[in-house]
Amino acid sequence: MPTSATHYPNAPKIQPIARHTLAVIVDNEPGVLARIAGLFSGRGYNIESLTVSETEHEKHISRITVVTSGTANVIEQIKAHLDRLVPVHRVVDLTLQGEALERELALVKVVGKGDHRVEAMRLAAAFGARTLDASLTSFVFELTGSTEEIERFIKLMTVVGLTEVSRTGIAAMSRGPEAM
Repeated sequence: MPTSATHYPNAPKIQPIARHTLAVIVDNEPGVLARIAGLFSGRGYNIESLTVSETEHEKHISRITVVTSGTANVIEQIKAHLDRLVPVHRVVDLTLQGEALERELALVKVVGKGDHRVEAMRLAAAFGARTLDASLTSFVFELTGSTEEIERFIKLMTVVGLTEVSRTGIAAMSRGPEAM
């Protein structure tokens, strides 16, 4: 008599957790962002990055870019829940559309003198960061790039006197001629 390795032969396979970038087109009205954030928190989903801006002024349409992680089933649940919200026009999983363009902006304040000051300027130049403010003891740099590039820059600046960081979160768009 054959035996099964498990008592549950139809047990689901373990799914990997993956990071997904979702673009959500919504009506620009009070409370929309709170409803979307509430949807995530109410179901125990984490938002890793969130950016919002009006994209069509005359139509009062905004684009919300949400970065979250989960199994394929969880991501599908999130998209289904978002699609059911009244102010949502459409939800696009940019991760499934291929390599989306993703950028983030960071403002980084570094305080230091002497060699630390010189090293901060050298690192900023190597990363292509712009100097927005400079004094005899501090700099504020602006860097636009991938999340990984921003993380590397911040880690290196920590050694030379990083004191403050402000980040925008991810703005993303699919490649190619098709619009959302």
